[in-house]
This record gives sequence, C-alpha cells and structure tokens, in this order.
Amino acid sequence: MDSLYGDLFWYLDYNEDGTLDIFELQEGLQDIGAIQSLEEAKKIFTTGDVNKDGKLDFEEFMKYLKDHEKKMKLAFKSLDKNNDGKIEASEIVQSLQTLGLTISEQQAELILQSIDADGTMTVDWNEWRDYFLFNPVTDIEEIIRFWKHSTGIDIGDSLTIPDEFTEDEKKSGQWWRQLLAGGIAGAVSRTSTAPLDRLKIMMQVHGSKSDKMNIFGGFRQMVKEGGIRSLWRGNGTNVIKIAPETAVKFWAYEQYKKLLTEEGQKIGTFERFISGSMAGATAQTFIYPMEVMKTRLAVGKTGQYSGIYDCAKKILKHEGLGAFYKGYVPNLLGIIPYAGIDLAVYELLKSYWLDNFAKDSVNPGVMVLLGCGALSSTCGQLASYPLALVRTRMQAQAMLEGSPQLNMVGLFRRIISKEGIPGLYRGITPNFMKVLPAVGISYVVYENMKQTLGVTQK
Repeated sequence: MDSLYGDLFWYLDYNEDGTLDIFELQEGLQDIGAIQSLEEAKKIFTTGDVNKDGKLDFEEFMKYLKDHEKKMKLAFKSLDKNNDGKIEASEIVQSLQTLGLTISEQQAELILQSIDADGTMTVDWNEWRDYFLFNPVTDIEEIIRFWKHSTGIDIGDSLTIPDEFTEDEKKSGQWWRQLLAGGIAGAVSRTSTAPLDRLKIMMQVHGSKSDKMNIFGGFRQMVKEGGIRSLWRGNGTNVIKIAPETAVKFWAYEQYKKLLTEEGQKIGTFERFISGSMAGATAQTFIYPMEVMKTRLAVGKTGQYSGIYDCAKKILKHEGLGAFYKGYVPNLLGIIPYAGIDLAVYELLKSYWLDNFAKDSVNPGVMVLLGCGALSSTCGQLASYPLALVRTRMQAQAMLEGSPQLNMVGLFRRIISKEGIPGLYRGITPNFMKVLPAVGISYVVYENMKQTLGVTQK
C-alpha cells in the first residue's frame, strides 16, 4: 500500500514542489472521484497538516492515510460480526441496531450496493478501504449521521429533541459552535417570521366564533392599532430565550441519556424520545416565565408595556409569582405528542427514502433532509396544537376583561362548547405559513454561521 500512497502523493502534487496545498488536494481528489466538495478536502487537510504550516508534505500525507486506514479497519471489523473478512447486509442491520438505528435488510443491501465494487453483494476489506479512504468519516456512527435531525433548523417551536454530538465533536468544541450557529439561525428565522407568529397568538387568544379573525383582517387590525413595528411585538423575548433554553436542554439531554443507557451503550430511538422529552420539559420549566411574557407582550395594546422588564414587574405586582406559570400543564403535556410524532414521522420518511430512492448513496442531500425535518415537525405541531392553544389562552386570560379565569379542562370545555373542534385549531394557518420560510431562512443562516465559526462538515 505504501507505494500506492506514494504514487498518489506525486500524482496530486501538480507543481512538483514536494508539498500539497488545499487546492491541489481538492482538484486531484475530485479528478479521481474520491471526494465531492472543498469541505471534504478541508477536513482531510486540517487533520493531516500536523505542523499547521498550511501544506501537506509527503510524511504528513502518508501518516494521515495510514491513521485513517487504521480507523477504517476498526470500523470494518466492528461490522464484520462473523469475522469472515466480508460485510453482509445482515451484519449492517445488526450493527446499526446497536447504534439505535433500525433499517430493513433491503435498505442495508442498498448501502452495500453503493460500496460494493465487484457486484458480489458483500464488501471485502479492499472495497471498504477504497470507498472510505478519502471520506472524512472515521467510523460507522458517522456514516449513519447523514440522517440526524439538523440543529440548524428552527421553526420557532421549542419542543424538538436535541441533537446527538459525537465524542470528537464534544472534545474539539464543535458542539458549542454548532449550537451557537443554530441559535443565531433561530434568532434570524424567528425575527423574519415574527409577524406571522404574533398573528397566530392574536388568533389563538381572540379568535372566537363571535369575533372571527382572518389573516388579512388580523394584520390590518395590528397595524392600525400599533403601526408596522407592532408586528414584531414579543419577538425580543422569543429571541432572548433561545440561549438559556438551548443550553438547559442540551445539558439535561446528556444527563437523561446517561440515566437511561448503560456505560458505553448506544442510545435507541425510544430512549432518545424519552430523554429528549424530559430535556424539553426541564428547559421549558426553566424558561417558562419568558413564554408567558412573550404572549403578554404580543397580545398587549400599544403603551401597555414599555418592555420585557416592565411586563415582568406588572405581572408580579398585579397577579403574583404564580402568573408566570399559567398554562404550564398543557405546555408540558404538549411535549409528548410533539416529540413522539416528530420522531416517528422522521423515521418513517427516512425509511421510505432509503427504500425507494437510495440508489448510489445513503446520503439523502440537503433538500430531502430539510423536507423530512419540516414535514415531521409540522405533523408534531398538528398533534400538539390544541394544547398549545389552551396554553396561550391561559397565559393571556388575565388581560381579557370580563373573561373567567379557567383551568385547562375548563378552557377545553368552553372552547368546544362555544366554537366546536375547529376552535382548538385557531391560528394554525399562520403557524403553518411560517414553517417553510422559517426552515429556509434558518438553514441558510446556519450554513453561513457554520463557515464563519469554523464548524467542519459532518
């Protein structure tokens, strides 16, 4: 192998100066079909450039390939369960199950097909090494991470299950860069779609049968009452709460995972759902007063509150500390159907794509992942929406003159008796209208922030 690696080095060294720069590496490896993008070349280059002089010399190049080959050998051995020197579909199914990913034998065969060079429907060590030699993934876990939910997607909802981070990402500090990139993306996305969010809250609170509010009428009413700027009322609180909520959720998720899995064991889908739901509940408990203030500011009339601090002070003075947790129970109950359906639909869509469209690669590409993420989140929202509506009404009840202060069950009864089942879905149209722009904006900002913060591509 040494002579082959040596020949490859001299082939890539276009200007024959005995070193490779990033562009020589990228162009050469793209020419031979080993990589697709500059990002892949960067990851190889950064790992291989030990002395950080911006160039790969012969020794560094050889060392990178030998080290990478060792990691690939370990990954190959971990998949080759019966030690016959070949990987079969059943072994892929078995290995992925231990990583918490369930796939069918047919899907495993598609994965094999993309690696199998000689058409035997098994993969030997040479095929495995050639396929992954210049692929920056280092173990089987990273190979299946194409399909992880993306941190960068923020549809303005706080109930999604946190992301998984590899040990490498945690050690290198990539995890906080990704969370920061996701947080900034969320802030831009929420600010861009804030008028639709405020309209949703107004329709949830005021949209009774006797006072029907449509989208156009709602916008006109808000602008007439407080001008164009009033469309962003409550957005400041919505953006400020991203940081503490993400931090608490990420920390809590890691703790619950440790409690639910044994040392060294991989987390399965069910444990991920339980850990994620409990982490969501912990984060919501911590930042819930901000949720209440966001609703009060959004529903409030011009001049009613001068800002977040004034809103908090007035609630405390007139209603006491308990007011900051109004609607907490329906909010907590909404986490279970949201997280469960979001996860289940995502797994279903992933399975469908792998069965029907995974011809040459198991990597679905950005658009498929965005589509699956948006669709699964939308289904989750649909399931938990009545609870979200009751939560918002409970948060705003004290502001509505002559409105009785009802508990969760009382409010459900009142809405169904006065407005019927459709009453539980008031405001869902603007809510769905903001999903696509929110996904698109947060993805673009997330990708740009990842580059700015130096997050390596997975």
